[in-house]
Amino acid sequence: MHVNVRDNNVEQAMRALKKKLQREGVFREMKLRQHYEKPSVRKARERSEAIRRARKLARKKAQMNGGY
Repeated sequence: MHVNVRDNNVEQAMRALKKKLQREGVFREMKLRQHYEKPSVRKARERSEAIRRARKLARKKAQMNGGY
């Protein structure tokens, strides 16, 4: 990963780096890897996350179409 530091503005570069890491999902993965997660628990979590994403997308589509 590459971040440019312009005019010795380290704070701005740090914000840009943090934003890139957030977009890549590095912080989320670090949090998940702090403790071991059994494969069955991992599958259940991923399944529930997928359902949550699908419901959120369906809500957004319904709202954009004007219906509930």
